[in-house]
Amino acid sequence: MVEDEKRVARFIRRALVEEGFAVDLCGDGNEALDLISGTRFDAIILDVMLPGRDGLSVLKTLRSRSISTPVLILTARGSVNERTSWSAASRGTELIIMRSCGTAN
Repeated sequence: MVEDEKRVARFIRRALVEEGFAVDLCGDGNEALDLISGTRFDAIILDVMLPGRDGLSVLKTLRSRSISTPVLILTARGSVNERTSWSAASRGTELIIMRSCGTAN
């Protein structure tokens, strides 16, 4: 999983581990490319907004290297206009998960 927000990463990792999945974590796009290029994964959960290199750039690079591992895009983006633009960006992904980025008072 590539997620730079530690709290979000821990939450998702804990849920996946409880379901029996092994989860490797990294927090930036460049680190993700290094890790993914050297390791075979069953799936990749990839945040869009990352330090170093954004998630869509990571995805484009993976596909250009013929790495066809299924990718689930995780993003806090979610306006109607952005959802429309995601139809083009989602090529090469299995699923786009839009998460709430608000906090409770």
